Amino acid sequence: METKDILIKDVQILDAHGPRKGSVLIEDDKIIEVSPSIDPGGVDRVINAHGKLLVPGFVNTHTHLSMTLFRGVADDLKLETWLNEYIWPLEAHLNGEYCYAGALLGCVEMIKSGTTTFNDMYFYMDHVAEAVKETGLRAVISHGMIDFDDEEKKKAEIKESKRIIKKCHGMADGRVKVALGPHSPYTCSRELLEEVRSLADEHGLFIHIHVAETKDEVRQVKEKYGERPFTYLDEIGFLGEDVIAAHAVWLSSSEIHLLKSRGVKLSHNPTSNMKLASGISPVNELINSGLCVSLGTDGAASNNNLDMIEEMKIAALSQKIKNMSPTALDAGTVFKMATINGAAALGMADEIGTIEANKKADLALINTKRSHLTPWRNPASHLVYAASGCDIETVICDGEILMENGKLKSLDEKYVIELAESAAEDLISKA
Repeated sequence: METKDILIKDVQILDAHGPRKGSVLIEDDKIIEVSPSIDPGGVDRVINAHGKLLVPGFVNTHTHLSMTLFRGVADDLKLETWLNEYIWPLEAHLNGEYCYAGALLGCVEMIKSGTTTFNDMYFYMDHVAEAVKETGLRAVISHGMIDFDDEEKKKAEIKESKRIIKKCHGMADGRVKVALGPHSPYTCSRELLEEVRSLADEHGLFIHIHVAETKDEVRQVKEKYGERPFTYLDEIGFLGEDVIAAHAVWLSSSEIHLLKSRGVKLSHNPTSNMKLASGISPVNELINSGLCVSLGTDGAASNNNLDMIEEMKIAALSQKIKNMSPTALDAGTVFKMATINGAAALGMADEIGTIEANKKADLALINTKRSHLTPWRNPASHLVYAASGCDIETVICDGEILMENGKLKSLDEKYVIELAESAAEDLISKA
């Protein structure tokens, strides 16, 4: 394959190492040099980025991508009502074509707002993987498993997960990886969770699970198992460094200590948690305890978008009001949550999450010459508190330009919107 070079010239760079000015040279799928100045001679493509901000592509560590089709269907409801009366009945009518259409729409939305990697749990995940392959993004996907103590259902869920592992792991030149996705400790039997643990150990896979999202979930788990959710999971040998737990809103101090000792990674989903009035996770305390806390949007049905810049702002503001301290969860920390912490949570910290040589070329370019970003002062602060996903101008993933100057390169956005609109109408008409 012919080598191709891209030089991003004269740009302001922002990552976990702080702001700096320079140029970035990409060769094929990797960054090969970051320097104050790079000679453009012989480079295939030069992007003059003066007046722009270059950040690592955002890492969204908790999504249900195909739920873009449910956007706006069930708003202003309690989680239990939202799930039992709206979402689960709709999901009973899902098929692969619907999930592909929703995933394709979600991928477009993420590209346009600067996300290059996401961690997704849902259904018909081979169809989701196909959307990832076509759009050029990077993803960890998992089949969402729920058995409600039904032995036959448990067997079917494990069988489907094994099928997805075999079919999709390593797909799209390695951009698609498969994890295991037991939904939660209150929807999955102990036997299912134990089998998931064994499969993860056998195949070296991550586990993606919802835990302690609501007070009601904590109550259910305590009534059934006699322990709080994370304590119960630890007692059955489930927790480990390969576990990514979404939400983690309602935690005891002993659970926080337990999570740290087991190396569990967390995905904070502030918008979804606030919209469903689930609560606000003690993120400031978790980070101060040394836990790896990343950021996720959750699905578009409970957010209702996939904009990681907006998610950063809401995360920061919600922690300030929770702690009644304006210094809680500062801009630099929440930016790390959306980039390098997300990479670490997915076991990719050596590949993505910062802008440095030998890492994958997963990058987003922001036009800073906008009225709402002027005067340009503190890059991290402006990104978190003043910018939005609409300010993303160019996106590169795995060395491929997916969007340039706001225009998608390999996708027909109008077609994707029409496909998703049609799928959503058809699906909702069946419920």
